[in-house]
Amino acid sequence: MKTVFAERFKSARLMNGYSLQDVANALENRLTRQAIYRYEKGEVMPDEEKINLLCKALKVNRDYFFRSTKVELGEIEYRKLSKMPQKEATKIKEQTKEYLSRYLELEEILGLPNEFDNPLKDTGLVTSYEHITDAARKLREIWKLGIDAIFNVVELLEDKNIKVVKLYVDETFDGLQTLVNEKIPVVAYNANKINKPDRIRFTLLHELAHLLLKFGNVTEREKETLCFQFAGAMLLPEETIKAELGEHRNKLSTLELANIKKQYGISMQAIVMRAKNCGIINEHYTKQFFFFINQMNWKVDEPYDYLGVEESNRFEQLLFRALIEDQISISKAASLKNQSVADFRKEHQMVF
Repeated sequence: MKTVFAERFKSARLMNGYSLQDVANALENRLTRQAIYRYEKGEVMPDEEKINLLCKALKVNRDYFFRSTKVELGEIEYRKLSKMPQKEATKIKEQTKEYLSRYLELEEILGLPNEFDNPLKDTGLVTSYEHITDAARKLREIWKLGIDAIFNVVELLEDKNIKVVKLYVDETFDGLQTLVNEKIPVVAYNANKINKPDRIRFTLLHELAHLLLKFGNVTEREKETLCFQFAGAMLLPEETIKAELGEHRNKLSTLELANIKKQYGISMQAIVMRAKNCGIINEHYTKQFFFFINQMNWKVDEPYDYLGVEESNRFEQLLFRALIEDQISISKAASLKNQSVADFRKEHQMVF
């Protein structure tokens, strides 16, 4: 038990971005740095009173410290986290692990399988735009998406047994992907960008390309470009964008782009790049358009918004299922939501 507590305590500390002294400060020095160090090393087990103090300081439920579900993240390419301090990168990894430990424990309680079969495993090595287009078309066919707009990317991925984690972290972070316990695919996105759901959708599908595809002899920059192109092809298939804009155009209006953005959940800038990739507009006009975007200061905040919602309720649905079937108690349900029992009852008082 000391070992489990020590591992979980360290994870909670890193998840908050705290040093040992930061924990002591958060506790208003009711515990010394030396005592906290001994907890983390597994030399001493704190009593109930001290565990309650640590829960409050580290913003976790008591059961967090004794959860045995193992979560091992696979390799995360450093470029994803390269723009931020190491402390922030560690927070992202630990928050991802913490959420997944609760999610996987809940699935285990319900006896749900979490195996994933990569639908693009036989695609071969990807090195070109043509390969990317074929992969996106194949995935849409396998997932029976047709050529229409994808209503909710988060929900789609969760329905396909890909865990989606939303993190409230540094603005420089967009997303990541990895395998957990060598078999469970995970993508994460920054929930602080919730006011730009089109960007979240694009990020998730960009990460999906990294997750599902194997790339041939391409540079890192070329790989990123190919993943961006995959996201664009998933959100706006070639048949669809040509039906909206026509086969060839000399110019595009911002109102046309706004209408497509509102319907398909893809940014105006990504639509223009998609139009270029599909041969609708030429390179020269594409450069002109992006010069115009910069002049209007629309690169970050476009003048028209996509109002869709990117959310999945799968975790809560499973939680309520386990609870109503008496597979877990209310205190366990609260623990899996990382809430106190009082807060859980208050949030769901209409049901419980």
